[in-house]
Amino acid sequence: MKKRKIVLAVTGASGAIYAKLLLDKLTSIQDQFSDLGMIFSKNAKDIWEYELDNISFNDYPFKEYETNDFYAPFASGSAQYDTMIICPCSMGTIGRIANGTSDDLIIRAADVILKEKRKLILVPRETPYNLVHVKNMKTLIKAGGLVCPATPSFYSKPKNIDELALTVVDRILDLANFEINAKRWKE
Repeated sequence: MKKRKIVLAVTGASGAIYAKLLLDKLTSIQDQFSDLGMIFSKNAKDIWEYELDNISFNDYPFKEYETNDFYAPFASGSAQYDTMIICPCSMGTIGRIANGTSDDLIIRAADVILKEKRKLILVPRETPYNLVHVKNMKTLIKAGGLVCPATPSFYSKPKNIDELALTVVDRILDLANFEINAKRWKE
């Protein structure tokens, strides 16, 4: 079986905890993919440091690409990356993807994933949505993207913020077809 190739982008939306916990879980299931390329926007790193009081985004074992590196393998469909997750995903990023503005590697990689009919998972944390947000998300859904708002669930009776945020992370990993241990409804 061919191992998966994943792109993870982290943008400047609030919700760095989701990116951190997602990276933690991906680190624990590395046997399920052959490659994971990371892209952080400048704002993503600033917000991570502000919200989480650390710079642990530097501690993960995955290759990081700069937002202006159009030589990254996933800037082309021929590299056959099959899944891209943008978590958290700013509304600015959603708008640029929806309108085909490939002005950095995050947007270019998302464009490639969509044009190759592969899996793009967008995790907006914004609230409330305005009509522009909804129209851009509708455009991306019609183009084949999956919008998974960072809306935690409570049926697992989370005891702390990490457990609450993990309800979203587990949903993202389910959508990406990873095999994970997660709390399931009525289990």
